[in-house]
Amino acid sequence: MTCSAADARFMARSLQLARRGMYTTDPNPRVGCVIAKDGKIIGEGWHERAGEAHAEIRALNQAGPIAHGADVYLTLEPCCHHGRTPPCSRALIEAGVKRVVAAMRDPDPRVAGKGFAELESHGIRVDTGLMESEAQTLNPGFMSRMQRGRPQVRVKLAASLDGRTAMADGVSKWITGEGARADVQKWRARSSAILTGIGTVLADDPALNVRSMDIGRQPMRVVLDNRLRIPPTARMLRGDGKTLVVTASEDVPLTDALKRAGAEVVSLPTKQKTVDLDALMKYLARLEINEVLVEAGATLSGALLQARLVDELVLYYAPHIMGSHERGMFSLPPLVRMAERVNLEVTDVRPFGTDWRVIARVASD
Repeated sequence: MTCSAADARFMARSLQLARRGMYTTDPNPRVGCVIAKDGKIIGEGWHERAGEAHAEIRALNQAGPIAHGADVYLTLEPCCHHGRTPPCSRALIEAGVKRVVAAMRDPDPRVAGKGFAELESHGIRVDTGLMESEAQTLNPGFMSRMQRGRPQVRVKLAASLDGRTAMADGVSKWITGEGARADVQKWRARSSAILTGIGTVLADDPALNVRSMDIGRQPMRVVLDNRLRIPPTARMLRGDGKTLVVTASEDVPLTDALKRAGAEVVSLPTKQKTVDLDALMKYLARLEINEVLVEAGATLSGALLQARLVDELVLYYAPHIMGSHERGMFSLPPLVRMAERVNLEVTDVRPFGTDWRVIARVASD
């Protein structure tokens, strides 16, 4: 498409609006909308919560009748199906807009170009691709769930500069400072689920909830527990939000005890009587889980990495050395060849107090 300076300005504003839903839209995508006419914004909106008005509807309501003949800037193709709300494509048609500029096509197979086709069939010009990469970056989990049938998986670890995450006896509080820990709350808040292993639960009894931000929801807590060792008194079984215990066990009394304590339990065993990680990710996708934040020890973090199920690492490094006898970041088999290394692409490095945060994508094959 031919992009004007005004087009770029209005789409940038749409992306800015979409980011306002970063912590609240789940499981829906983060979407922003701007309606412009004669070079001026006459309506704008963003999607805030599932079940509430989509970005297009909020912007149309603000613009009112003068939306007729206007240009609409969207970060995502308008929906054309009845879900929790009516289709936005129909609302745009009824408003009589002249042109729709969308950053990207919706990967949801219920839409996937059908929204654009409906608009064009009613004489509305459709342009796509403006700031597409920025729009995709806003919704990595939604994109992953729709395109790969699994959530986007992000592993968070805090370590010393020599890569140690805990003392040999498992003590890990606190490796990093308050600034880094506050930043972790934001990663939790944007996630659909927080995944951990039974070792972390037994050692630390974490709540794994969002504590410092009021987002109107709590991510699901997911615990991998091959033999159902999690006690019914665990902190994560109390309070708001759901806790899913994923096991390889078929023990009915233990399962019933956990269900009485408020947990949901599902068995996804392998032949080796461990949790099937691939099956877990497919199961979470069916639960509309978009982004998974892994807060676990070296065993689970390493297993996910080895299974090629990790998309991104968020690593916090504290300025101290702990030595070779303490616990490492990833439990992985020894390398036979240098080519077996896990390759990363560092995308961001910044300080938090005296600590440093490194974000890296796991390179695809």
